Amino acid sequence: MEGISEALLMNIVLIGYRGSGKSTVGRKLADRLQMKFVDTDDCIEERYKASINDIVELRGWDHFRMLEKGIIEEISKKDHFVIAPGGGAVVDTDNVMALRKNGFIVWLKADVQVLLQRMVNDPQTATGRPSLTGKGALEELKEVLALREGFYERASEVQVDTSLLDVDGVANKVLSILEGKAVRV
Repeated sequence: MEGISEALLMNIVLIGYRGSGKSTVGRKLADRLQMKFVDTDDCIEERYKASINDIVELRGWDHFRMLEKGIIEEISKKDHFVIAPGGGAVVDTDNVMALRKNGFIVWLKADVQVLLQRMVNDPQTATGRPSLTGKGALEELKEVLALREGFYERASEVQVDTSLLDVDGVANKVLSILEGKAVRV
C-alpha cells in the first residue's frame, strides 16, 4: 500500500450519488493508504457551524453550492487526500477542473434500489440531507441520478459499481485500480 500512496502523490476523489459509498469507502481508503480523508459536506458544516439542511433551508441550494465550490477549491490544492465531494459537486465544471488538477477521480456507482436502501438505512441522509426536488425518495433518486449520470461519466477516470460489494470489496477494487495507475506514473 505504501508504494501506491507514494507513487500517486495526488488526491483520490470519490464521486457519486448519495449512498454510493463515498464517505465510508473514502475513510477506509484513507486509513489503508495513510492519507487524510475529507468529506466536503462535513467541512461545510464544521466551517459554517450549521447543517446542510439548515444552510439550504435558510439560504437555498445556490448558496450551499457556492460554499461547496469554495471548499473544493481549497481542498483540491492539497496533496495526499481522499476527497468525498457532495453528490452534486460534479455538475459545476469548475469543481471538476479543480478536483482533476491534482486528483484521480473514481465514480462509485450503484443500482437505484441499492442506493435507495442505503439512504433509508443511513440516519444522516434522513435527517441531515435536504431533498433535492421535494419529491418522494425513489422518484427523486431516479430523476436526479438521470440528470447527473452524464456529469459523473465525464468527470471520472474510472467507475466502480458498488452494488454487490461491501466496503472492503469496494476499497480493494479501488486499490487495485490505483496499483495499476501507480505502475504507469
